[in-house]
Amino acid sequence: MDKDPEAFRTISEVAEELDLPQHVLRFWETRFSQIRPMKRGGGRRYYRVNDIDLLRGIRRLLYDKGFTIKGMQRILREKGVAHVASVGRGEIEGGVDSEAGVPKVEKTVAPVADRMLQGDTGAASSGLSKDQVEELKLALTDLAAARRILANRK
Repeated sequence: MDKDPEAFRTISEVAEELDLPQHVLRFWETRFSQIRPMKRGGGRRYYRVNDIDLLRGIRRLLYDKGFTIKGMQRILREKGVAHVASVGRGEIEGGVDSEAGVPKVEKTVAPVADRMLQGDTGAASSGLSKDQVEELKLALTDLAAARRILANRK
């Protein structure tokens, strides 16, 4: 027998619906204070429809859009639970604007990194300090090494 669409769901039902292990849902509760399932005796969790929409939105932004936990926390803080839940319901295509959840330093460094990868030696005139450019070069070297390792695994 199928449950009513408005009925509460257990953690196992939600985990199955979202294709996530139960421990991930418990972990998210520790990182996102906005996730508050109803708890009954013995600590058993019961999720409401809105809870599931929020979880689905978090899942889409973390897994499909590549946001970090910190970026997700920022989106919840700045845009709110209703926004993330609407992502979960599919009302907002693509989730969030491309700038949301991206720290300012990444917005500054990404274009410089792209130019450096293309061999532009004038990247230092980008407004980054000499130390930042050096850190970026080291990071790019590490990324290139990681790419080689991954390519050799195939």
